[in-house]
Amino acid sequence: MNRLFKIALPALCLLGACSGDTPTAGVTREDTASKASAIIPAQKLSDFVPEGYVLFDSVTGDLNKDNVTDYALIIKGTQQSQFVKSDQGEMIDRNRRGLVILFGSANGYHEVLSNKECFSSENEDGGVYFAPELSVEISKGNLIVSYAHGRYGFWSYTFRYQEPDFELIGFDESENRGPVVETETSINFLTGKKQVKENTNENAEGEDEVFKETWSSIKSKEKIRLSKVEDFDSLELPR
Repeated sequence: MNRLFKIALPALCLLGACSGDTPTAGVTREDTASKASAIIPAQKLSDFVPEGYVLFDSVTGDLNKDNVTDYALIIKGTQQSQFVKSDQGEMIDRNRRGLVILFGSANGYHEVLSNKECFSSENEDGGVYFAPELSVEISKGNLIVSYAHGRYGFWSYTFRYQEPDFELIGFDESENRGPVVETETSINFLTGKKQVKENTNENAEGEDEVFKETWSSIKSKEKIRLSKVEDFDSLELPR
């Protein structure tokens, strides 16, 4: 999709690589709003990491509303061909990252989705700007993929489990000029409605914006499924 930010959209993860963790080892970021409880026999998260990848990060929550902890694993490739030399002569790991989603049950974890390379490397070159920072979280039963771009704003994708895949149900974007919000966009793909709020106060300095709000309908009924997203950097949204 076209963006205000004319940059490559790489992804940076907040935590470093980890491997061999058990689901109860306490190395993940918990969804505090979830009532999920870990009643599953101990398993290694690394058991679910595909060959040629490592576990980069993981988040937990309840994605299918059964009150059992589920996992979203962020994995990262390990191909030597993706290690490149920077202009400063440093070796940079440009291996892409992806997602593996696990549902828990009384019988243990099982994989429900694998998309191995939908995210750029955390070391992607942002050009003249800092590269946007990727975060993945589970909130209120939804999987949220977000990119923060500092003073330029953010955008996020909200997915909900619709067996047997995760379907995009929401998109939110804030285009900023430093502390000033210039435009906010919110799309609800369940209702087919799009809200755009544009700042009309040219002298705004932050928190004094005056927004003009407009609504429109999304004409396309195309559904975006998480397993089919090849690259979030170039994801085209229905219009």
